[in-house]
Amino acid sequence: MTHHLSRRRFLSATGGLVVAGSSSVLASDKERLDVVDCHTHFYDPTRPGGIPWPRKGSSLFRTVLPKHLRALEHARKVTGTVIIEASNRLEDNQWLLDIAKDDPFVLGVVGHLDPGKPGFAKHVKRFARNRLFRGIRVGEGLVANRLKTDSLGVFKVLQDHDLGLDVNGGPVTPLVVSRLAARMPGLRLLQNHMGNVAITKARPPRDWVANIRAASRHKNVFCKVSAMVEGASRGGGKAPTDVAFYKPYLDVVWDAFGDDRLIYGSDWPVSERAASYKEQQQIVLDYVSDRGATALQQFFSLNSKRAYRWREREGRIRS
Repeated sequence: MTHHLSRRRFLSATGGLVVAGSSSVLASDKERLDVVDCHTHFYDPTRPGGIPWPRKGSSLFRTVLPKHLRALEHARKVTGTVIIEASNRLEDNQWLLDIAKDDPFVLGVVGHLDPGKPGFAKHVKRFARNRLFRGIRVGEGLVANRLKTDSLGVFKVLQDHDLGLDVNGGPVTPLVVSRLAARMPGLRLLQNHMGNVAITKARPPRDWVANIRAASRHKNVFCKVSAMVEGASRGGGKAPTDVAFYKPYLDVVWDAFGDDRLIYGSDWPVSERAASYKEQQQIVLDYVSDRGATALQQFFSLNSKRAYRWREREGRIRS
């Protein structure tokens, strides 16, 4: 499949010339674009007690902190991040908040709290006192079970504290998210990783397409365009880096959610097993650039600000 020249690459090649009548994406926009990566994981296996994830022996088993993300080569400079806690240990939520305290690069932390464990409401209240705590992440199975048993009070606790709910899982997840969104229209929901669909040369699976469309009908649902390179490398090895390979799947989510409810996330460092940070970022940059400057700003920062309600931090360096 031939990849048409993206507007971003065209402007780069022409020194920033804008064709009359086209969307204005000036060369100077490169300096102005605020890029907030809303799906990163940080951890340190040298801490007392180690870490529950990733496991020793994994290529991911090393100290990974915000400074390491900033040191990577980016297609566009990342200016902020929202961290997703992958550890199931209660106090690891506080560890991330402590990291964020003195680093304005961190705009929010999505914690790991189990709604099924005693003290859930108490823990939500505790962490919500910190404005950097922006929600929790759960699995699709937990949401499905809560819907089945009509026990949604734990999610109302989040809503009452102005927190969001990230939901991760397989291609059925957007359908489950749509059902929760219908029951709780006041709860901000963030579908992770586009439902972790396997991205192949084949047409997008019909069930996944239908599920994405179901989730998008609810205005309180946002979708993260994240972990795409993992979805394209299920058999191991490196993922394709040409945007044309991903375009049929990106078209599905953009046709469903539009420019104002899609959010950038890398899933770094997990994503590095499939592609470099710059490569995975370039894929979505090429795609969204063709939608114009406003779409770029919405996708890379403004939509996440609405979804997570993060606040600007003094000292944060922006492009």
